[in-house]
Amino acid sequence: MTQHNWGAYARLMRLDKPIGFYLLLWPTLWALLIASQGMPALDIAAIFIAGVVVMRCAGCVINDYADRKVDGSVKRTATRPLATGEVTAKQALQLFALLIGIAFVLVLFLNWQTIALSVVALLLAASYPFMKRYTHLPQVVLGAAFGWAIPMAFMAVLETVPAYGWWLFIANLTWTVAYDTMYAMVDRDDDLKIGVKSSAILFGQYDVMIVMALQVFTLVTLWCVGLTIEAAWPYFVAVLFAALLCVRQYQFIKRKQRDGCFTAFLENHLVGLSITVGLAVNYLLY
Repeated sequence: MTQHNWGAYARLMRLDKPIGFYLLLWPTLWALLIASQGMPALDIAAIFIAGVVVMRCAGCVINDYADRKVDGSVKRTATRPLATGEVTAKQALQLFALLIGIAFVLVLFLNWQTIALSVVALLLAASYPFMKRYTHLPQVVLGAAFGWAIPMAFMAVLETVPAYGWWLFIANLTWTVAYDTMYAMVDRDDDLKIGVKSSAILFGQYDVMIVMALQVFTLVTLWCVGLTIEAAWPYFVAVLFAALLCVRQYQFIKRKQRDGCFTAFLENHLVGLSITVGLAVNYLLY
């Protein structure tokens, strides 16, 4: 990174758009809270929160590197630093390598099992941006990448991943596919023109119905996880509140208009926040 255009680097890492940090952070906190019965060790919590920030930044950088030749043709992404030439492809790769290096240093402070799982996290984060060239379901890879902190958190705290930990991972995966399909609905017309694949294109006229079905599956799975861990009423109230938020999102996406779909996508972080608060209150009171 020879040219110190810090503003462009900050935008490349999406530091100006915190929604992605939230969508990564909330599921990570779910796992930490459940694994530690509401009292995660401060050092482990700090490592995972820092890891969320660093890996989200790294994911954005490699995503824009993969899309650098097509972002200029998409209305929403035309002003991204790689598309405009503010940052070169070489500089982006250097930044990505730096961020991955920082993430690896962070994970070295955890047990060896979590370090082993972190290799999968790197593979998922690095491969996701290129999946949209080969499959209409890159959102599934994104869901796995966004949720991989869940088994890592359980492993870091318990040195194992219980069955309900994997169900929590699956719930997060289907939730991610749902909200990223909303995001893809914003770009669908542009993606069709430039030949980029997405779940919004695959689902076609059934997009809204499938998104809502994925959200229902997510909520039911989260409810079952709550029953398994013998959560108290605050958690289940949080899941019900999350369900109301999903109904509200339906109102935004049912007409399939860009602004409505984007608003619904942004509001998903409230779903994650609701579950986090429900778990925190659950362990605080019980």
